[in-house]
Amino acid sequence: MHTTALCSPTRSCILTGRNHHSNAMACITEGSEGFPGSNGSIPFENGFLSEMLLQNGYNTYAVGKWHLTPAEQNSAAGPYDRWPLGRGFERFYGFLGGDTSQYYPDLVYDNHQVEPPKTPEEGYHLTVDLTDKAIGFIADSKQVAPDKPFFLYFCPGAMHAPHQVPKEWADKYKGQFDKGWDDYREKTFARQKKLGIIPKDAVLSRHDPDVQDWKKLSADERKLFSRMMEVFAGFLEHTDHQYGRLFQFLKDMKLWDNTLIMFISDNGASSEGGPTGSTNENKFFNNVPEDLEENLKAMDELGGPKYFNHYAWGWAHAGNTPFKRWKRETYRGGVSDPFLVHWPKGIKSKGETRTAFTHAIDMLPTVLDALNITPPDSIKGVSQSPIQGKSFARTFDDKKSKGDHITQYFEMFGHRSLYHDGFRAVCPWPGDSFTESGLGFGAPIDAAKLTELDANNWELYDLTKDPTETNNIAKNNKAKLIEMIAQWYVEAGKYDVLPVDSRGTLRFTDERPQIAEARKSYTYYPGTQTVPSFAAVDVMNRSFSITADVDIPKDGAEGVIFSFGGNDGGVTFYIKDKKLHFGYNYVGSEYFYVSSVDDVPKGRQKLRLEFEISGKPNFEIGKGAPGTAQLYFGKKLKGQNDFKTTLPIAFGLGGGVHIGRDTGSAVVPVYKPPFDFTGKIYSVTVDVSGDLIKDDEATMKAIMARQ
Repeated sequence: MHTTALCSPTRSCILTGRNHHSNAMACITEGSEGFPGSNGSIPFENGFLSEMLLQNGYNTYAVGKWHLTPAEQNSAAGPYDRWPLGRGFERFYGFLGGDTSQYYPDLVYDNHQVEPPKTPEEGYHLTVDLTDKAIGFIADSKQVAPDKPFFLYFCPGAMHAPHQVPKEWADKYKGQFDKGWDDYREKTFARQKKLGIIPKDAVLSRHDPDVQDWKKLSADERKLFSRMMEVFAGFLEHTDHQYGRLFQFLKDMKLWDNTLIMFISDNGASSEGGPTGSTNENKFFNNVPEDLEENLKAMDELGGPKYFNHYAWGWAHAGNTPFKRWKRETYRGGVSDPFLVHWPKGIKSKGETRTAFTHAIDMLPTVLDALNITPPDSIKGVSQSPIQGKSFARTFDDKKSKGDHITQYFEMFGHRSLYHDGFRAVCPWPGDSFTESGLGFGAPIDAAKLTELDANNWELYDLTKDPTETNNIAKNNKAKLIEMIAQWYVEAGKYDVLPVDSRGTLRFTDERPQIAEARKSYTYYPGTQTVPSFAAVDVMNRSFSITADVDIPKDGAEGVIFSFGGNDGGVTFYIKDKKLHFGYNYVGSEYFYVSSVDDVPKGRQKLRLEFEISGKPNFEIGKGAPGTAQLYFGKKLKGQNDFKTTLPIAFGLGGGVHIGRDTGSAVVPVYKPPFDFTGKIYSVTVDVSGDLIKDDEATMKAIMARQ
């Protein structure tokens, strides 16, 4: 099965049967732009499968990862029409963003936020929780209306970062990856041939130039990278076990034989851990380089709640065997994924492999075909666009069928390709590898460069003879190559692919529409839901202040007043040991603090944090603007410290603003979440106007002397 090489764009294809640019999903919603193919708002004329089945008497449930709502619309202010319940699902339990902690998830139940039912110490894990809810949703309906059919969109965040699983599951794989990724690739390649998944004469793609030679790694590196894969493998088996629980429930309910199950990943294995792996995926989104020594120190706790970890990209290379490259790129390693279909009552064939070309946009029309349902002309009064996918239902029992999907374009971050009738043309960007191109992910493409690439950089592969894209035949087949390049532009024009944007994580820095007018002052209140980061105040690379109107009881108070982010990065304003503190988490690698020299006095008052930037950010090397942090009781300076850097781009894909507690994982490790505030908070105001208190030099010297 072929996907788009990225999560949300593929998910939009699965649910609508239209291409990702037609769905305005060229990228994840956090990387959206104003162009029709990339604005992040899936058009209502592109109806969801849930909306279609709901009209045909089905119960519809979504459980797990969503990531299909514009990021700025994920807050309690809505609008809710692009949340799951606004797109045809009757019930939802999961998370709206791109990823979340398996131990401290950002959970939404239907249209409101909820807390996890247990803590990690009590044995909580998100995949278990999601499976319980999926079973519960089905059971709720079946006990009342046993004959009513259901559609379950079950998408655990598992196998995406963070790779988190109880230690005993990872420990089951101790030593099994000690021979490294190349050995793993060779063994997997042999198994694939034995199982008939790939042709007997297929050639294994080369060892990727970006991936280290396992034999040249130090003993510590091999030990670390092996453990990262052990955690991933344990996480995968743990996930498989939860699917097993769900499937056993279907069997117990006598639903198994007549339930059509389609099982797929949304992109190739991910390289976001970089060459050394990562203890915090948020480093990738902030362009922060990995530190091998830092990762080695974390090894024994990988998979636990402390780290937001991801394996080294050598394992992504191995995970995409027999293909080359990975997620975000449109070689087959990024866009080819295992796909399983199971329907005992509807499919006579058992345990067979199919080779017809299929794409994620084909899943919806196949389901409708199998159910004998005609796509609706309108949904909620909105006329529907044509479905772009092709049904592959006839391949269920026709092994020789080549299907009806003849042509398919691909584009992701400037990496382009086209499939047409057995051939693939690929124009890699920034090149076949970062090493060979001398450029990194996110290198920009301008019009001149695009012209140059079209003239010189397209490759051509005959998949009927070379399914792993190892023999570039472009030089001797110029006419065919030109035909394929021209066809790519035809498809690009048809499906709103242009303009091509290759900027990677720098897309996240673009200004986007907001549901409220931009302002200089943001006021937050206790007892309210989390404000997601893309709907919250932007404190990146600018001077700001936090003013809390609080009442401190006679015996004092402690706890979090204001927090923004989680253990992958963020800020927190809190009272501990009678002192006022401000903490800054720089991608879990460094923590910066400022503390008051005096105890916080009793009574109602305003506690204030001011951060004044003293330099410019450097996005390329993952450094945000440095600055000076000051604490005030009223207008009296009580603490000061210099922060050498801050986060340049994002606090992470999850988390947000919390008032009176630090919900989820703790921003800093000096307290345990939620660390509820024991005094009274009236409001907290974050000001980004740059209007700061001016302190005389003598006062600052006195404060610094007492630190």
